[in-house]
Order: sequence, then C-alpha cells, then structure tokens
Amino acid sequence: MTSPAAAQRTVAGQAACEPAAPEPAQRDAAMPLWQQIETALLKDIRAGQLSEGDKLPSAFDLAKRFGVNRHTVRRAIEALEERGFLRTETGRGSFVQEHPYHYPIGRRTRFGKAMHDLNVESRYRLIEAGTQAPPRLVARSLGLLAGERVHRVVYSSEVEGRTVDHSQAWFPAARFPGLDKVFADKLSVTRTLAEFGVRDYLRKHTAVMARLPAAEVARVLGQSTRRPVLCVHSLNVDTQGAPVQFGVTSFAGDWVQLMVTNEA
Repeated sequence: MTSPAAAQRTVAGQAACEPAAPEPAQRDAAMPLWQQIETALLKDIRAGQLSEGDKLPSAFDLAKRFGVNRHTVRRAIEALEERGFLRTETGRGSFVQEHPYHYPIGRRTRFGKAMHDLNVESRYRLIEAGTQAPPRLVARSLGLLAGERVHRVVYSSEVEGRTVDHSQAWFPAARFPGLDKVFADKLSVTRTLAEFGVRDYLRKHTAVMARLPAAEVARVLGQSTRRPVLCVHSLNVDTQGAPVQFGVTSFAGDWVQLMVTNEA
C-alpha cells in the first residue's frame, strides 16, 4: 500500500512533468484565440516543458485547457507545424519536432552510408517493382532510344522506425536484365548495381524543389498533402559517364536536412 507521503511525492512529480496551464485564452484580446494558443504552446516548448519528440495532449484536452473549440486548437497546431516546431503523424497525433537527419549530397551519394555515419539504423521497404516503358523525362535522362524499356522500383526509407522518404528509381532494362527482382532481394541500390558489375557510381546532377506531395506519397510519409516535401530529381552515372539510374525522391522535410557537399 502506498503511504500518504509517497502518494504526495508521486502527485507532485507528475505535476512537475506537466506543462503549466495558463489562463484560458482571452476572447476580448487583440490577438486571435488561435494565436494566443500558438504562443502558449511555443512557450511550453521553449521552456522545456514539452521536449523534442513529446506528444502533445489531444485537441480535446487542449480545447478544455484553453476554453476554446477543437477547430481553434487545430489552427494553432497547424501554425506551429508550418513554423517547424511541431509535426503531425496521421493516426498518431502531434509531436514536438526533433532535429532532422543530415543527408549529404555529393559526388557519391549513398543514403545507407549517410545514416550509418550518423549511427542510426535505416532500411528500405519495397513498395513495388516492375518493367515498363519510360516516361519522357526518364528516357531523356537515361539516354534511351525509342522503344527501350526501364525497370522501375518504388520504395521508402525508414530511419529508426520512421518513414523519411518515398523514392522512385528507373534503370535501363537492356543493361540490367532482371534488376527489379535483384533489387527486391538486395533492398539496396548500391548492392543491386554491384550485382551487374557497377562497383562504383557517381551523382551527375541533383535538382531540389519544394512541392506538395501526391496523395500516395503523403500516405507513405504519414503526413498531410498540404505539407510540402523536398522533391529531389537525381541522375547517377557509372565511372565512364554512362547513366545507370534516374530517381525522384520525396523527403519529409521534418525529418531530413539535405546538405550539398563538394566531396571528391
């Protein structure tokens, strides 16, 4: 049986871990209600009462805390998301944003190695793979002739259990027969290309742009279609300069910071 003194210590400890509840939002104040809530939550974060990775209370609980409706709370949360202080995972709730993973992009860009250098676990998850006629941009980038086909693989990258990107990669089918099946087994671009004698490959160009994700990309990333992603178009070539892979990757901007390097 817990003693009264121990019970008091437990209650006190719990109270110390909870964000301090401010006065309810002031309806006659010059600042809109949602901005008052945004400011109060940001104060909790900056004071360390809500730490990186902490889950926010539910919209219902926050609405009760501030004496407003849930729509007003959600608007405040969306504002903090846009400013990079919060992230929302579909079906899980809103969390205080952690520092992103740093992904260097240089002549030899390898996602797995970059995550290994950060001492974090990562893996690919295959979504689909097959052979098809290439879209015009892919055919032009890979230098394909009319009628030539490509292997297309679609996969996502998970880092410490979190999905951080959605990728599509195209490879010349004539040069790499059966690559789609090899990739399904290896789950690695580097190891897959090595099976075909390509022991090294280089990044010829990278283009980065911010855009709103397609519904399927947003679903895989577990985010809203209204939240932008970092879309990266890339072309890898072998050491002789022949194209081996064209890729389009959508990174969750909350989780990945792209670092352009001038490595040799």
